[in-house]
Amino acid sequence: MQKLEIQNKADIDTALPLISIIGRPNVGKSTLFNRLIGKRRAITDPTPGVTRDPIPERWLLGNHPVTLVDSGGIKIEKDSMDALVAQKSLSLLDQSDCIIFMMDCNEVTGEDQMLLKTLRPYTDKLVLAVNKIDDVSREDLIWNFYNFGYQRIVGISAEHGLGIEELEDTLLGMLSLERLDEAPQENETVKIAILGKPNTGKSTLTNLLTGRSVSIVSDIAGTTRDVMRGTFTYKGTDYTVLDTAGIRRKSKVEEDVEYYSVNRAIKTIDEADIVFLMVDVKEGLSEQDKKIAALIVRRGKGVIICLNKIDLLKGVGNELEAIKDRVRFLFPVLSFAPIVPVCALNGDEVGTLLDTAWVVWRQLNKRVDTSSLNEHLKAWGEEYQPPRGAVGHYKVLYATQVSVTPVRFLLFVNRIKDFPETYISYLKNCMRKDLGLPYIPIEISLRERRRNPSLNEKGPQKSEIEIDNVIKKSTSSKVKAKGISRKPGGKARLGKQRERAEKIVRNTKQKKKAH
Repeated sequence: MQKLEIQNKADIDTALPLISIIGRPNVGKSTLFNRLIGKRRAITDPTPGVTRDPIPERWLLGNHPVTLVDSGGIKIEKDSMDALVAQKSLSLLDQSDCIIFMMDCNEVTGEDQMLLKTLRPYTDKLVLAVNKIDDVSREDLIWNFYNFGYQRIVGISAEHGLGIEELEDTLLGMLSLERLDEAPQENETVKIAILGKPNTGKSTLTNLLTGRSVSIVSDIAGTTRDVMRGTFTYKGTDYTVLDTAGIRRKSKVEEDVEYYSVNRAIKTIDEADIVFLMVDVKEGLSEQDKKIAALIVRRGKGVIICLNKIDLLKGVGNELEAIKDRVRFLFPVLSFAPIVPVCALNGDEVGTLLDTAWVVWRQLNKRVDTSSLNEHLKAWGEEYQPPRGAVGHYKVLYATQVSVTPVRFLLFVNRIKDFPETYISYLKNCMRKDLGLPYIPIEISLRERRRNPSLNEKGPQKSEIEIDNVIKKSTSSKVKAKGISRKPGGKARLGKQRERAEKIVRNTKQKKKAH
């Protein structure tokens, strides 16, 4: 078994100032979080307790990069899940450089009173954000919150954006920072999204990779709701891992919150470079796995099939190979994708998984020289020519690579209409074999090559006009028979007439040159 050596195990960038948002459920923490980072990262819903895991995100505060964390709401009455959420949220207090404590201007609950007492030791790095100050008439309500003894109080409306600039200025002052004109560039990382059905081990793998409890692990399906983000370094390369909600069939999705979670998980495919498609080795594949696979390929992302929980196999000879063969049979759309058996719980073969991810990422970013590509294209055509269509052979004239991540090639052909898909598949297989791209999806687009611009674009050339004039003169003294081109031999007669006209024009030009 390969030893797993991961450095900088952390779910948040400790090199950046950490700002956490703390409060009871349904006070507007996720709304404020989305407002500050400028995108819908956290799920917002009237249902209390939607956010469970802390959600870290890089945020530019006055163009200074900081880490902003949205936490789960803290309740007084706790079941087992609420206790885990509260524990994760309160663990942020000691790590944070600044704490945004959110309260609702309309009421102060028992949970607020509990948090006021809990947060008292952190007064020096805390700002009290009184939310839902949606209009001028509510501004007087802020004064009631000075009774709690906090020195920094800001009235805001997370939903409408009121008071946000004042909150940012307060945070900048707490961190002794001034606004910058330009933001520093973000370092490039390999982004990995972990997708699959519920309870396939996605959160367990995320926590193993980051070395921290980024996601709450539970046997309850649907524990993870938001897309959880963690970072780690492996063999000198920085990685960002995105843990997503388990994706189930529509008929199985009962809560609105889960519906948004699933949509958010699917959208992470666009954000990722590589997708780890987690499959429970005991439960096998499902139709939903196939749909996810097709979606990943359409987006042109790298994909690795992770057969998780191999520790549960019975140890029968060739059992694992039989499972791999079945995956290949049921996943023809992923015929190119590597299959890596792992045990996320024990860390078995996770190093092999990361080594494979690096190889896939390199292939996604590989650019093929145009001259080399066309030399290969010529050789592929000689080995297997495109089939013949109704009006002659199809031809691939020229090719070039137009993008990386996803890898796309543009082929110039003589005719696009009904160009055989089988030949495109043949070329994809050749590219994977001969261009060093065996483990990634390849997209091929076709463009019909026109050797000369159409007459509508440039108009007729001067020589064409002269030929037409000669033809008109030769036919002006004769009555042209109707439908001559439709009669037997009609097209040949017209062709000979044009040849004679072209000869006359050539002779005329030669005589002019001679004089």
